[in-house]
Amino acid sequence: MDRTAPAYATTRALALPGHPGARARERGGEHPAPVVRDLRERSGRTPHALLFGPHDVAVVTGLPGSGKSTLMHRAVRGPRIDSQDTRDRWDARLARYLPYALYRPLVRLAHYAALRRALRSGESVVVHDCGTQTWVRGWLARAARRRGGTLHLILLDVTPDTARNGMRRRGRGVSRYAFLRHRRAAARLLRAVERGDLPEGCGSAVLLDREAATALHRIGFTGPPRTGTR
Repeated sequence: MDRTAPAYATTRALALPGHPGARARERGGEHPAPVVRDLRERSGRTPHALLFGPHDVAVVTGLPGSGKSTLMHRAVRGPRIDSQDTRDRWDARLARYLPYALYRPLVRLAHYAALRRALRSGESVVVHDCGTQTWVRGWLARAARRRGGTLHLILLDVTPDTARNGMRRRGRGVSRYAFLRHRRAAARLLRAVERGDLPEGCGSAVLLDREAATALHRIGFTGPPRTGTR
């Protein structure tokens, strides 16, 4: 893994092509190896911005309570699709009348509908990923590839205790069974990324600990977006 400390992590600095598989096939060669940027344990010497290409999609993943929504609210200035935003809107209308479990399917449906609209618009977008729905990353990778872009993974690596504390501070949580399921999925993904084995269609990954995530003030995309992509 690349542990150098650039001022910015961008698709250009990381030498990521817009469509790795297609370009490799045009050259008749092997697919280029995905780029993994490890920004953990850097004692504050980490980028303040992550900038990706104009047609790319970035997905933020990690344990519940790891700080995904906090990072996205602070650093993403353009389009973002965060399932927590969707839940907050539904909670404001229904939480006083119904337990969340009863309207959770509607929240998920609304979240995926918003994600579909964002992807069909052709705009670059940052997406919140719970980590257990691997088909979502496949969907995002295909959408990025269709517009000539690349999917990028931003992985928050925090301890389970830190994640639980984050949920307690937020006043929300998941069941013990659900948290263990998330923990297993996050551990598998982290091990795979550390050995350079990224999810299918993912061109790069950035590993963040809590300190590196706190240092980030911008996650965005360069150049004008391509709109109207189907």
